[in-house]
Amino acid sequence: MEMEVKSAQDLLDILKRRRWSILVPAGAVFVLAAIVAFSWPPVYRSTATILIEEQEVPREYVSTAVTTYADQRLQSINQRIMGTTRLLEIINKFKLYDDLKSKWTTEEIIAKMRKDIKFNTVSADVIDPRSGQARPATIAFTVSYSGKNPVMVQQVASELTSLYLEENLKDREKQSQGTSNFLEDEMKSVQAQLADFDSQIKTYKQGHINSLPELIQMNLQSLETVEREMVSLNYQLRTLKERESNIQSELSSMSTDAANQDKTRLSELRVRLGEMKTRLTDEHPAVIKTRGEIAELVKQLRATGRDSADNKPDNQAYITMSSQLAGIQSEIESTKRQVETLSRKRDDYKRRIAASPGVEEGYKTILIQRNNLQLKYDDLSKKFMEARVSSGLEKEQKGERFTLIDAARLPEKPVSPNIPAILLIGLVLGLGSGVGVAALNEQGDQTARTPEMLSRATSYPVLAGIPEIITWEDIARQKVKRKRAVACIIVLLVLSPVVFHFLVMDLDIFWAKAMRKMARF
Repeated sequence: MEMEVKSAQDLLDILKRRRWSILVPAGAVFVLAAIVAFSWPPVYRSTATILIEEQEVPREYVSTAVTTYADQRLQSINQRIMGTTRLLEIINKFKLYDDLKSKWTTEEIIAKMRKDIKFNTVSADVIDPRSGQARPATIAFTVSYSGKNPVMVQQVASELTSLYLEENLKDREKQSQGTSNFLEDEMKSVQAQLADFDSQIKTYKQGHINSLPELIQMNLQSLETVEREMVSLNYQLRTLKERESNIQSELSSMSTDAANQDKTRLSELRVRLGEMKTRLTDEHPAVIKTRGEIAELVKQLRATGRDSADNKPDNQAYITMSSQLAGIQSEIESTKRQVETLSRKRDDYKRRIAASPGVEEGYKTILIQRNNLQLKYDDLSKKFMEARVSSGLEKEQKGERFTLIDAARLPEKPVSPNIPAILLIGLVLGLGSGVGVAALNEQGDQTARTPEMLSRATSYPVLAGIPEIITWEDIARQKVKRKRAVACIIVLLVLSPVVFHFLVMDLDIFWAKAMRKMARF
């Protein structure tokens, strides 16, 4: 029968009535928690703190070739160190988990070590030098290792710290050197292309030596000069032809000796022959032809008896004018040849000028490609020099680097188990379980303890109440119960250490550990 709790006295009555239902479970749970707390093997942890420092040389003077952020690089380094190969090397080096090698597989042992290693980053808002805006960035990180042996824990933590520092240096040097090698290979490739373009330009210039764009002005000037010379020669030619016509008119009206046309003709041929000898050799066809005509004419004159002794004209004025005519005709021929030569030159210059736009277009195309390639080479050369300086910066460890600010120390106090916390939890759970047991017992108890409860149960009014009558038998039963409870407690206290000694841990070891842990508190 449920009893209504209306006052503190009712609650005190329940606690007094159910005290053993509360104390026994609470004591059992607390003792169990104490056993767990003092038998739990201690776990030590050693932690190292590494600071991420900015490069010493200002970025305005030397820019680094490492473009990844520190937290990205940290994750990459962390993945490499947490790899199976690296962890196996550390396990074999320090002989870790030897007690588990016969029970667990290698994968399970590696997973256990990964669980024992803790990697935490420390972030803060910093100004990004690339964007100029504030953003959260990793400024430091901690590496810790947990284990049962404090000395071994410190050694493993120190080893892990060294791996992080070494991997960072290798990673930065590798990135910097990789950038330098890439740029150097690109420079060699571009340099070979430049040499190929230079060869193309040379071949193109040789193929269009007279039509190159830089020669167009000279070709125009030469064409203008040739045209002026041609105008002058044409004017001179017209003048000579006019003189020739005038002299021929005078000669036609002038009589020779005895009006002998043959002798006049012979005189003209001799004058022409004399003029030819000044310019041509005796074997020239024109000289031979003129001699043949003279010989034929002399033969005719001799045959007719009109030949004089020296075969010379008698009219000196006629002879002089004939010589002038021959000279003018020679000049006319020479001038014509000069005009023809200048005409060929003029046509050649015109062809050069006409071809210049096409040649210039092709030349510009090759030259633009070559100039663009030269700009690329200059840019690569500049970047290569910067990469070399950046590589030297990394080798001298003047760039962004990891600095050990708090080395792994020998742990003096275990991080687990937390005995006070376990005992407090055991006490709280014990009290909770005791209260729960008492509440269940109280809920299942159908005893009517007050007149009100009896009246509700029977639907009849209670006329009078008789107080509890304690007899000697009741007192004797109470004493027997107490004796039995004390005996049970004594037996429990005696048997618990024995059971703990044989089933859990040797009591001497347990006592030594407990005393050592209590001494730390």
